[in-house]
Amino acid sequence: MKHSQLLALDAIVTTGTFRGAAERLHKSQSAISHTIRQLEDELDLKLLSRDAYRPTLTAEGRVFYREASRVLTQMRELNATAARLRAQEEPEFCLAVSATLPLDLLLPMVSELGNRFPATQLRLSTEMMGGAIARLIEGRADVAIATLDGVPLDEVEIRPMAVVMIRPVVCRELAERLGPGSLPRSAMQALPQIVVAGTAGARDDQSRDLLPGGRRWTVSDFAAKKQVILSGQGWGGLPDHLMLQEIADGSLVPIEVDGFRPRRSEIFAIRRRDTAPGPVASALWNLVLDSTESA
Repeated sequence: MKHSQLLALDAIVTTGTFRGAAERLHKSQSAISHTIRQLEDELDLKLLSRDAYRPTLTAEGRVFYREASRVLTQMRELNATAARLRAQEEPEFCLAVSATLPLDLLLPMVSELGNRFPATQLRLSTEMMGGAIARLIEGRADVAIATLDGVPLDEVEIRPMAVVMIRPVVCRELAERLGPGSLPRSAMQALPQIVVAGTAGARDDQSRDLLPGGRRWTVSDFAAKKQVILSGQGWGGLPDHLMLQEIADGSLVPIEVDGFRPRRSEIFAIRRRDTAPGPVASALWNLVLDSTESA
């Protein structure tokens, strides 16, 4: 039994097809089929049923795959340990952070990393929508801190980091015009909803929390979004931590829109499984764990 055979089986199960496994492992589909046949012959077990369009685990295959998954996890951990033992301090550490994250949670960790690894240059990018995940998956970030929207969960490790509330707001003057209570969709559809563009390209533009049939204005970031809303040009959702002062002084007013509730957004530290973390990346990972355990 070989590690490559277990990887092929895992890729088939997680992608659902031999073709998907071949693309993930950068092999031909025939090579994947041959690898699984060899494993089944060696074990004298039929692991996959090929009767339907998509291969499915047999009863024996389900038991075997459960144990194989544990072995693969242990192999990844061993490889990561070996890589850490070989590694020297990274010359550059790239951290992609969702703009919805309160930076106050992250800055103490960044400060500690700077003190412990003075030779490493930190590159921190603040991303909109799925930009942080895109950077991670494309190999342009060592760690992403973002929501799990669009994240290929079988390819990453995650650790919870924060919960952020995003609420629809308008400026004081517009709130007075709209009046109290829950606002009907028809009233809000006539006002521009201010949304942010994603930093991973047009395909990453905002798709959640959109009012159907409404007008939309798109801006580049939350700072611009807040400024446009403060000017009375429209309405939109903002994270609580970005409008504390404005809510306190009444210049921004939370509103209730029929069928458009505030959203509870969970944010995670995310890293790829197939990339061995260096000392700085590992240190940040542990700091995130320590922060959540002490919370």
